Amino acid sequence: MTANFFLAIPGVWSIVLIVVVVLLLFGGKKIPELMRGLGGGIKEFKDATKEDDKKKDELDS
Repeated sequence: MTANFFLAIPGVWSIVLIVVVVLLLFGGKKIPELMRGLGGGIKEFKDATKEDDKKKDELDS
């Protein structure tokens, strides 16, 4: 029962394990490129939601 409780809460060792697995899968040189792509995707998503909110506000006026 307690093992399931500790697995549900991400701790230091869980984060370290995830980082090591990501480094092994993608390599150190590929990670900045992946993060840049992720950041660009998040920025595009935010811009699209802001644009959608503006259109919605214009229709409500």
